[in-house]
Amino acid sequence: MKKLEDYVRSIPDFPEPGIIFRDVTSILQDADGLHLAVDSILDMLKDVDYDVVVGPESRGFIFGVPVAYAQHKSFVPVRKKGKLPCETISAEYDLEYGSAVIEMHKDAIKPGQKVVIIDDLIATGGTIEAIIGLIEQLGGEVVRICFVMELAGLHGREKLKGYSVDSAIVYEGK
Repeated sequence: MKKLEDYVRSIPDFPEPGIIFRDVTSILQDADGLHLAVDSILDMLKDVDYDVVVGPESRGFIFGVPVAYAQHKSFVPVRKKGKLPCETISAEYDLEYGSAVIEMHKDAIKPGQKVVIIDDLIATGGTIEAIIGLIEQLGGEVVRICFVMELAGLHGREKLKGYSVDSAIVYEGK
C-alpha cells in the first residue's frame, strides 16, 4: 500500500525557480490517494468533539465535505467575496502579492458550536487565520485545524498558535 505522500506530484521550479510545487490534484485523481487523504483527516479527528466542519473555497470543500458526511456533521463553506447569496461577514487577509477577502454566511455558525477547519494546504497561514476570526466573531470555538499538506518552511503554524493544528504530510521547505 502506498503512503499518502506517494500520490503527491512535486513540480520543481513552479511557479518560480527554487520552488517545489506540491500538486494536490494528483491525490484527487487516484481513488486510493483520495481515500487515504480523507481517512488521514478522519484519523486526526477521531477523539475530537465537534459540531461543524468549515472549509475554504475550493479545496477545503473537496476534503471537508466527505469528512462532514462521514461523521454526520454539517459543512460550512467559506468563499471569495460576492459568492454567497445571504447576509455575510467578511475578513480581509494578506496574500504574497496583495490581499483578498473571504466571506461566510452570518448564520452559518451558532454561538458555542465547536468547529473544525479543513483545507488541503497550509503555507503562510493567512487564509486560516482570517477564517478563525470569522468563526470566533460568530461565537464559534475552533477545536482543530486539519490539512492534507503543510509547507513548514513558510511558518504558517506561527499564525495559528494556540490552536490544535494537524497535517497528514509535512514538507520542510517552501
